[in-house]
Amino acid sequence: MKTSAERLAVLGCAGLVAVTVAGCGSVTDAVKGDSGGKSITMGTSQLTSTLDPAAAYDSGAWLLLRNTFQSLLTFPAAASTPTPDAAQSCDFSGGEASEYHCTLRPGLKFSNGHPLTAEDVVFSIQRTKKINDPSGPAGLLASIKSVEAKGDNEVVFHLATPDATLPAKLAGPAGAIVDHQVFPADKVLPNDKLVGSGPYRFDSFEDMAGDNAKQLGKVVLVPNDKYTGDAKPLNDKFTVKYYDKAPDLKAALDKGDVDLTDNSLEPNTAAQIRSDQQSGKTDLQVVEGDSNDTHSLAFNTKDPVLSNVGVRQAAAALLDRKALARDVFARTVQPLYALVPAGVTGHTTSFFDRWGDQDVAKAKKALTDNKVQTPVKLTLTWSRSRVGSLEADTIKKQLETGGLFQVTVQQEADWTAYKKGWTEGKYQAYVIGWFADYPDPDNYISPLLVDGGVFHTGWDDPKISQKLIPDGLKQADRSAASAGYAQLQQIVADNVPLIPLYQNKAFYAARSYVTGVESTVDTTGFFRFWEISRNNK
Repeated sequence: MKTSAERLAVLGCAGLVAVTVAGCGSVTDAVKGDSGGKSITMGTSQLTSTLDPAAAYDSGAWLLLRNTFQSLLTFPAAASTPTPDAAQSCDFSGGEASEYHCTLRPGLKFSNGHPLTAEDVVFSIQRTKKINDPSGPAGLLASIKSVEAKGDNEVVFHLATPDATLPAKLAGPAGAIVDHQVFPADKVLPNDKLVGSGPYRFDSFEDMAGDNAKQLGKVVLVPNDKYTGDAKPLNDKFTVKYYDKAPDLKAALDKGDVDLTDNSLEPNTAAQIRSDQQSGKTDLQVVEGDSNDTHSLAFNTKDPVLSNVGVRQAAAALLDRKALARDVFARTVQPLYALVPAGVTGHTTSFFDRWGDQDVAKAKKALTDNKVQTPVKLTLTWSRSRVGSLEADTIKKQLETGGLFQVTVQQEADWTAYKKGWTEGKYQAYVIGWFADYPDPDNYISPLLVDGGVFHTGWDDPKISQKLIPDGLKQADRSAASAGYAQLQQIVADNVPLIPLYQNKAFYAARSYVTGVESTVDTTGFFRFWEISRNNK
């Protein structure tokens, strides 16, 4: 599980100029550029490095892996429940989500022609757990005690503890199925050797840094003719180009070097394109959708000042999320009032229900009831933001409304130092983002709360960590767990170890001839390359 800022790295296959992936055909067209037809080129600043599913755990890598590797299950567009993909059926057996059984589709093959069987599924899971890459997704598979193949087409997962989120975990790249005849069992495979069974196969990697420092490289995918799943590619080649900075990506879009961008543009840029589109000033289009990216203000509850719940409650009452979304992010984000965002089962508005938007009277009462002297001196730390210091400065201004707080803002420019700082409890309050690995309410809750969570707030409520979360993980019917998650989020709103601020919206900008983007922008986090086409050729 990664915070949003952690999901940054450098495109791998260093030194490769135009390298054909093992088992693939010619890359002449890839080197020369688009060959016409239904070829699509997308630009992104979601940089990545390793693409081996056992070690890949950043948004840039998963963008590619979701289109090149099959898992047992997948998430259809706008869905919160996974459905079979490489499997033809999967079900929990027993009463408390402790054993999971899947039957594979017949006739599955990898792009190199090798058969995909239950042996490959077992190998893939065991391999990821064995390699246990410190930057990889092995933690998502921690609930799996063992996995066994029964014949060529049946797989059984035996769980150490009930885990109703296992289907969602297996539906993503953490559950990607690799070829046991190609991938080593104990080490990572180089990017140019990758073989999957998804709707696309890797065709080439090209390092462009020497030719154009603003474009860091590109990966070319082509439809996998061995794929037998439900996805039907509407393009004949999909190229992903990587850019270091959002302005470089926008310039590439303007020049026609890319047909579309992912959600990497700066908020004001996306808002301006949308405005120009509505007024007919541009031939660009912007497709807006939900995102699974949330941002919060986290507190070190072991700090002498913030150990007082009244201070945290007062901060919750003083924040104005609507103003933050409007004035800072040009409405490219939406206010978030609970841990679970809109569009995901279990979403509530617990913070709004408890504290509203900037209610000074409630803030004063929280401080008075808890015998806190004002103004409360507080240091707010931030590291990275799409809008620079404006986000932190605006939060400071909101907290100082009514003279109840005196806030000092500081930036930790180095991300590694920032992470170390919150881990070691050096900060009082700090702004942080979270990308969910899968669209299940537990993935917005357990990682952030149990034993202080990944943000190391120092707060843990036994009712949440020992009762409500385990009970939720026993509910194979995820909608049945909603009542427990609502109760849990109310406890968080009462105690305020962190404050949900906003949920990013996804803004994909594209040339006017690009079609299909609206079909694949949703909270699942899956961007389906096969849905994208063009209507001018």
